[in-house]
Amino acid sequence: MSDLFQNKNFTPLSELGEFGLIEKIQSSVQIYNSETIKGIGDDAAVIEKNDTYYTLVSTDILIEGIHFDLIYTPLKHLGYKAVAVNLSDICAMNGFPKQILVSIAVSNRFTVEAIEELYKGILLACDKYKVDLVGGDTSTIHKGMVISVTAIGEVEKEKIVYRNGAKEKDLIVVTGDLGGAYMGLQILEREKAVFLENPKIQPDLEGNDYILERQLKPEARKDIIEEFRRLEIQPSSMIDISDGLASEILHICKQSNVGCEIYEEKIPIDPQTYDRARQFIIDPTTCAMNGGEDYELLFTLPLKDYDKIKNHPDFTVIGYITEPAKKCHLITKSGTVHPITAQGWKHF
Repeated sequence: MSDLFQNKNFTPLSELGEFGLIEKIQSSVQIYNSETIKGIGDDAAVIEKNDTYYTLVSTDILIEGIHFDLIYTPLKHLGYKAVAVNLSDICAMNGFPKQILVSIAVSNRFTVEAIEELYKGILLACDKYKVDLVGGDTSTIHKGMVISVTAIGEVEKEKIVYRNGAKEKDLIVVTGDLGGAYMGLQILEREKAVFLENPKIQPDLEGNDYILERQLKPEARKDIIEEFRRLEIQPSSMIDISDGLASEILHICKQSNVGCEIYEEKIPIDPQTYDRARQFIIDPTTCAMNGGEDYELLFTLPLKDYDKIKNHPDFTVIGYITEPAKKCHLITKSGTVHPITAQGWKHF
């Protein structure tokens, strides 16, 4: 038998986790081309384009049974979401998406009509964000569906924003509201359980339109990137919120070598998200900090730019960047100080 299978000293993936695995891979990667400005470690790779622009490239994979459940996810919504979540990574670099490539692998349980429905959603997203579908691949697998989308975009060189630029005293700002996608998922999972128990019972989705849409049809905040240009705002660091606010602010603080304080009372939570969380006996703040899949933008901003955003309906200041020795903390509504830990989606 091969030594590969006899070796008892293997490290389980769960011990490293997704980000530990990425760091391990990154430590072994050698960059050979001078056009590669930024490789592994941010929302998108950055590649030299010309004297004015960088090209941005990002890719994500969605796997049935891991990232989506077709019991409650319409194929058209899935196609739209697969595109939007990838474009969000381009926006997180302060860039504009331009093209996508879509690869799918499906089992023989899917019909031509099902794939057409999936691509209706993909093309709807292309129309919404004005991006071109320029290629991809198709394959077969024994079970389920896998979708991989690669997004290509561009950003002016002087506008590029990385995760590692946060400075002490910078404001911490989020767009939109948080936790809605997670509560939408809880509603869908509840109705799935009821359906599996008794398929004759109709799903009760009344009054949950907003949070269901946050889960099934998220949007990339390309509009915010346009707003940055209009307001002449240049974030010092930025990331999109895919794994929860806690995980993302820790990424920024680690890569920027800073600490932070976030105030619970400032975190924007929609009333529907808040009410449903209470009904499920879940702390609404936990939904926002650890729920994930909101695809809002989290960014830091020099204090001098506060006046440009203070009355803007899409921006909420939730805290500020501190010196690294102070680490990362959440200040609760009662004034208690808690260390911020990432408890969101774990891939392994």
